[in-house]
Amino acid sequence: MTDSIMSKAATMEIPINSNGDTGTLPEDDSLEQDLQQVMVSGPNLNETSIVSGGYGGTAEGIIPTSSIKGSNMHHSSSNSSMMAEEATRGVAVEKLETVKKWGLNTYKCTKQMISERFGRGSRTVDLELEAQIEVLRDTKRKYENVLRLARALTNHFYNMVQTQHALGDTFADLSQKSPELRDEFGYNAETQKLLCKNGETLLGAVNFFVSSINTLVNKTMEDTLMTIKMYENARLEFDAYRSDLEELSMGPRDAAAMARIDAAQQQYQVQKDKYERLRSDVIIKLKFLEENKVKVMHKQLLLFHNAISAYFAGNQQQLEQTLKQFNIKLRPPGADKPSWLEEQ
Repeated sequence: MTDSIMSKAATMEIPINSNGDTGTLPEDDSLEQDLQQVMVSGPNLNETSIVSGGYGGTAEGIIPTSSIKGSNMHHSSSNSSMMAEEATRGVAVEKLETVKKWGLNTYKCTKQMISERFGRGSRTVDLELEAQIEVLRDTKRKYENVLRLARALTNHFYNMVQTQHALGDTFADLSQKSPELRDEFGYNAETQKLLCKNGETLLGAVNFFVSSINTLVNKTMEDTLMTIKMYENARLEFDAYRSDLEELSMGPRDAAAMARIDAAQQQYQVQKDKYERLRSDVIIKLKFLEENKVKVMHKQLLLFHNAISAYFAGNQQQLEQTLKQFNIKLRPPGADKPSWLEEQ
């Protein structure tokens, strides 16, 4: 290895004078010392170094590989930080644009709402659809009243059944402790127990009636009304952008104005498509709601009538048959569970 290095060093010693001719230069002691140091120590193959400052430079120009790795890691961490900052900045800009669009849309809709309220703005009107929506809202109010009264009836009847149950137990106890009135207390106790049993059966039927009305009013009708609310908001936005487009169309026709008109035309078309789509959804939901309402109420009103009639006629067999007809299962006797009213 030493002979190879010496041969390379001898080959590289070609002195050149200022005119470009070869000549003889004075011996450089520092060069010889560096060559001797290289010959003695030799390069470490396990550590690669980069020499800066040219051949024969000082040791300060030697940069270990470990420092380069550390520098690369530092640059990599710096690049990651910059990418994270750029991503955060992008999210912030996106949120700012969203808030800006929301603010502009809110301003337009508020302006349209105030104009309509004071009679200065025009609004899109669908007389037939709005009449159906008003009928639905009135129907919902009436059904909510039916639901409130049915719950009150169930609550009162539940208390009466509990009283009958307690009264039957008291009569049965007195029948055992009063020999002279045993028969009288006995058949009164049996009557109260029979009434209590029929009352629990009737409660099962009324409970099913209340549950079905509650689902119809607070889920099915409410879902349709939520779609109607979205439709009304879309109608307001549509009229707001329509009014904005009409105002721009009546203004000047320079290049900047035409650009604003084109942008307003695009926004108007988007709002129009949204309005027509929700209008179609409302019409479909109103149709299916009416069909569902008739079907559900036909079944529930028949159940309510048959159960009440059978109970007050004292027809236990018909009352039980009514529950079987509508697939109503009663709570097992003796189960300590709260009433349906307490659960709600």
